Formats: sequence, C-alpha cells, structure tokens
Amino acid sequence: MPDGNRPVAIVTGASSGIGRGLAIRLADRGHDLALVARRTARLTVLAEELRARAGVEVTVLPADLAEPGAPRAVADALRDAGLRAEVLVNCAGFGTAGPFVHEVPERVAAEIAVNVTAPTLLTRLLLPDLLAAPRGVLLMVSSNASHQPVPNLAVYAASKAYLTSLTAAIWQETRGSGLRVLALCPGPTETEFFEAAGSRQFQVGRVASVEEVLDATVRALDGRGWGGPVLTVGGANRIRALGARSAPRRLTLAIGQRATRRAARRAARRDASQSAAPAARTGAGA
Repeated sequence: MPDGNRPVAIVTGASSGIGRGLAIRLADRGHDLALVARRTARLTVLAEELRARAGVEVTVLPADLAEPGAPRAVADALRDAGLRAEVLVNCAGFGTAGPFVHEVPERVAAEIAVNVTAPTLLTRLLLPDLLAAPRGVLLMVSSNASHQPVPNLAVYAASKAYLTSLTAAIWQETRGSGLRVLALCPGPTETEFFEAAGSRQFQVGRVASVEEVLDATVRALDGRGWGGPVLTVGGANRIRALGARSAPRRLTLAIGQRATRRAARRAARRDASQSAAPAARTGAGA
C-alpha cells in the first residue's frame, strides 16, 4: 500500500515549453516526478524519455486544470499513489489577447481557472508537504506582464499579477522555514504559447529561448545571486519592470497599449507575408 513517503517534484504544464524544460532539469538532478497536463500522449513520451535519461521514477497525471475539481483531483491522485510533494512547479497557463470587450467569456473563465484558481488551490493543498520537505521548492511561473496592467492583454496580465503577488506573500509568510519560494517572470519565450494564444500580440520585446529561462531559474533556486521572491528574466525586462513600478500609471498604460498595438501590427504583417509566400512560389513554378 502507498505510504505517502516518496518525495516527488510536481510539474504542471509539463507537456511543452518551460514546463517540459523544468521537468527535464529536475530529473537530471535526481528528482522523481509527477507530470500534470491535458495532453496525455505527450506526458507519456516525456515520462519514458526521463526514465531512460535520468533513471528516475515518473508518474503521469493527466488533468485539465480549467476544470473546477482538478486541483483536488491531482492532490488526491498523488496521495493515492503514495507520493509526497517536495517540489511544486505551477507552470500551466495560457493567455488571450485583444480588447477586453471582444474577449470570449468562456475563454476568459478558463484562463482565470488555469492561471489563477488552479495554482492557488494546488499550492494550498500541497504547501504543508512542501514545508515539511528538507529541500522544499515552490516555483510559480508568472510573467513579465505581471508587473503592470497591459491594455489588450488585460486578463492575462491581471492573472499573472495575482500570481506574482500571491507568491511574494507566501515567500514572506514562510521565511525561515527552509522552503524556497520563487515567482518566475520571463518575458516572451520561444514556446507554443503564441500559437495557443492565437496571437503574437504578447511578443513585446526580445524573445528568449527556453534554455535561457531555465538557466536563470536554476541559478535563482540554487541561491546564486538572487534571494528575493520574484525573478524577472532578462536585463531589459528588469528595467521595464522597474519603470512600471516607478512611472505614473497613466504613462505605463499608454506605453503598454502602444507596445501591444505595435506587436499586433507586426504579427499581422508576418502572417500576411507567410500566407502570400506559397502563392508566389506556385505562380513562379507554373
């Protein structure tokens, strides 16, 4: 029978991007894993890869975190499998773009459920185990967009602002416990995020590689040069975050709106050129 004593690292959103990369890094460090995402086939392939690569035990827990009961179901599945949380990485999330008045209400509800409700409840359910673990880690994958309101990314930025705020509060509450708590705030990163969002309107500024984000995260969790609750990845992003905190709100809102509009226009031009290219080639070969 399960005794609940095998420590594992739980990674949500593990099927791609930063979540997948963090799962690999944790496995390479010898952590057994529990992988959570909607896409079972991808999780299964990743689990097999990690077992072969690092010799770790991997449990696959398919779950749609937009569903109201998903966090409790994940916590129950861990308990039933005899697994105890040592590391929790809340990485699952997605974004929507465009004027708020045009947002699809059902999509907004799912965005809030995945970005806000699920990580909040899963953290609360697993926090006692994290605090009891000798090497406990709570990592919330937030966003550089969390540092200010962003017109045309209103719900996404607000959901990430919540996550960064929650993480900082937990960091303060648990200081001295030995638990490492960190809100990771990357800027645009080369993942499937843009495709899932259906827009490159999020692509404000330089796009980082997943490896850059992972390297910065590992350095911070190892205590090399960073001891606070929030890690903003990239020098330019840190400057923007500082400016957002110090500049007048009306100014930051205007700058944010201008940036997302420019990004949307760039995306539209890129999409138009990509859709026109096959037609041009066909004509040339006719």
